Amino acid sequence: MTSVLSKGGIVALTSASGSASFAETFQAVMLWILLGVAVALIIAGAIIAAAKRKAVAPYAKIAAPAFFLYAVIALASIKSVAFAEESAAKAPAALDVFQLVITWVSVTVCVALVAIGAIVYAVKRGAFARFLKVTAVGVVVYAVAVAITMLAWTLADNSDSYAGEGNMLASHVLVPIIIVCGIILASTILLAVLRAKNSRAFKPAAVVCGLLLLASVIVAAVLIGGFYGANIKDDGYYNSDTASVNNAALYISMGVLIVVLVLIGIFGDTGGRRGIDTRTIATAAICIALSFALSYIKLFDMPFGGAVTFASLLPVLVFSYIYGVRRGLMVGFIYGMLQAIQDPYIIHPAQFLLDYPIAFSFVSLGGSFARFKPLSAYPQVKFAIGAILAGIGRYISHVLSGVFAFSAYAADYNMAALPYSLAYNSFVFIDLVIAVAAGIILFSSRTFMRSVVDVLSADVAKRPAAKNGTSEQAAPSDEGKDGNVTAQSDGLANSDTAAKDDKRA
Repeated sequence: MTSVLSKGGIVALTSASGSASFAETFQAVMLWILLGVAVALIIAGAIIAAAKRKAVAPYAKIAAPAFFLYAVIALASIKSVAFAEESAAKAPAALDVFQLVITWVSVTVCVALVAIGAIVYAVKRGAFARFLKVTAVGVVVYAVAVAITMLAWTLADNSDSYAGEGNMLASHVLVPIIIVCGIILASTILLAVLRAKNSRAFKPAAVVCGLLLLASVIVAAVLIGGFYGANIKDDGYYNSDTASVNNAALYISMGVLIVVLVLIGIFGDTGGRRGIDTRTIATAAICIALSFALSYIKLFDMPFGGAVTFASLLPVLVFSYIYGVRRGLMVGFIYGMLQAIQDPYIIHPAQFLLDYPIAFSFVSLGGSFARFKPLSAYPQVKFAIGAILAGIGRYISHVLSGVFAFSAYAADYNMAALPYSLAYNSFVFIDLVIAVAAGIILFSSRTFMRSVVDVLSADVAKRPAAKNGTSEQAAPSDEGKDGNVTAQSDGLANSDTAAKDDKRA
């Protein structure tokens, strides 16, 4: 008989037959990992105290909240796994197990990196910047690997599930969405190569790729509409005496929000980056991969689509903050399409657009206050305001979809569609709070803000003058002729100076 630590002391996990359930095994593993992390953090604190006693207090301020959050998430995950197994009365699928493993490996790696970073900062501060760069590269590679692995596994799992249902889900829903994502990937690679070579074919290729993407989205919507007509319209559940799919309201909502997004792209990018270069494309790809990988680290799943994740929106929100609203629209749209593959809950073409590409396109609002001068000294506040607006936009899109497409779920609980949808989709704000909290910490980092300054300064330096074709080198604290603010007037210079002083120290 095997025993492990638990909240109540030593408990037996094996039955008389000698076999433990998955939930019991998971609990055992997680509690031992939790104990190991605690010991590792204590040892790290002892090393820091021996090397530089004054650094113990800053280390404790970082390590204690990180471990507390880790412990809370771990215990919540243990309970959720036990509840899910008890409810399903069966072992979880292989994909769910792998996702759970990836989640906790990722969280544990993050905690370890925090501890190592604190040690490096205390022992040899001059090497801390290099540590951050190496860590950033490693995290990006790891995230891309996780994203590709989980995407491939999800596609295979969804394909098997859809084929087993004997309906049109695979051919009319999953395949068209995959084709759209494939066109996005191929177009991104092509445009990145053409931009790197400064080819004159870049603009015509961009137009062709854009038209091809638009056509593929339209075809996907038409096919999803065929699926709705054949399987949902007269199914007796989504359209019944107590519920209905309101086609007119869905299409009107979709049209209104598309217009809103177009207006945001036109007027909301005050001072944002114009044009597109190889660096922008590469950064966009990295941020999408990071967000997609983080979206698999779920704190809990909603029963009818949606989940609260571990700050999965943060990378795409940061991209919008640095590169502007227009670039953010592109990134949000692509991320929304990937979410449609990862967690497909689709019954109607307009509902598909509202819940995925349109909803996540609103993350572009994360950059709406990036160059707001009255708050130039508070980048954390500017990021938080933009992120809140992004969350509100996403929430509205999900609510409209819920009211007009999923009123059957409200009827199951004897509720009206609007209050049910408002309550159900409130998970968006929990997800948002986590992303904003992580973003505030990130924007409080001098090293990170220094990188932001470098990007914005390079952007200003590259801007052509209005008529003479020469590069415009704006004064450090002035506004460019095209309305773009420089690094100092954007409130980032103070962080840049502080970062340099910190590096010299």
